[in-house]
Amino acid sequence: MELMNEDHLKMYLCSNRLATYSGWPFDEGCACTAETMAKAGFIHTPTDNSPDVVQCFFCYKELEGWEPEDDPVKEHVSHSPKCHFILLKQAVEELTVEGFLKLQKERQKFLIMKNCNQAIEKFEESAKSRRRDITKMAMEG
Repeated sequence: MELMNEDHLKMYLCSNRLATYSGWPFDEGCACTAETMAKAGFIHTPTDNSPDVVQCFFCYKELEGWEPEDDPVKEHVSHSPKCHFILLKQAVEELTVEGFLKLQKERQKFLIMKNCNQAIEKFEESAKSRRRDITKMAMEG
């Protein structure tokens, strides 16, 4: 895990997040346009089944099922109230180097938690599968 990965760092800029919104289903007249989504910290991560999946570049929270009237900032705060990016009181460009590094440290904590949770889920799935195999063998024996 690289702490200062350039691809990750560029997502601090709204214009780079906005560039991910190819095929975003909501446009003018909606509260959740590509522009408002990007300003709220989200990048567009669509799948074949879910064209409106987004993920916060900072806290890694994924959201989908957007409605035209959904406010991206309110939804972000509601689903990830500890996200330091959405709680910032100033633009990233106005941060001091020290402020940016502190923010990046918090972002790394979210990444570590995400990776740990994925590892735990994978382990639990493997344990369930192994348990089924053992039960099946015991029944056959």
